[in-house]
Amino acid sequence: MAASAKSPAPSRGAYHHGDLRLALLTAALDVIAADGPGALSLRDLARRAGVSHAAPAHHFKDRTGLLTAIAAQGYELLAEALAHAPELRERGVRYVRFGIEHPAHFQVMFTPELLRTDDPALVAARERAGAELRSAVTAATDGDADARAAGIAAWSLAHGFTTLLLTRNLEGPLAGGDPEAYFRSLTGLLPGGGPGRTV
Repeated sequence: MAASAKSPAPSRGAYHHGDLRLALLTAALDVIAADGPGALSLRDLARRAGVSHAAPAHHFKDRTGLLTAIAAQGYELLAEALAHAPELRERGVRYVRFGIEHPAHFQVMFTPELLRTDDPALVAARERAGAELRSAVTAATDGDADARAAGIAAWSLAHGFTTLLLTRNLEGPLAGGDPEAYFRSLTGLLPGGGPGRTV
């Protein structure tokens, strides 16, 4: 990952009255995108946002609380993205697009050791996103008894593809092609999606 500057100017999340929580989340996402979640420091985020070093604790208590809030926000964004896709294949495409557009969220959401996994907001957001995927799988499998396994297969395909994409392991295979188009070509492996068919 690219190294961030040692003393950056206030980030795009610089504090404005009434928006400190949002400013801190935005600054944290900038850090994660550049250097990973291990680089996060509440004191550094306070400096980036232009507030006292104690201010972030009023909103997130500690670093784990901040990362948990980022994960909850990510699942809400993912659920919203999935909700606007008409069927399973396109929900898979939206999943890939979400990862491309929100790589910092994506990284934190699926690293449970960084989070308070029993946090009510996180649990609710994760369930909402999961429900969007399950509803599409149920529709695609027509109530098949193996719908649970089909859901795991669909999630594995979308999540695995997105993870390989974000870690730059698909640069060679994709050869500069559109990742969303390439993902669509893989969906014949999804339930009901034989060669050349949509789900």
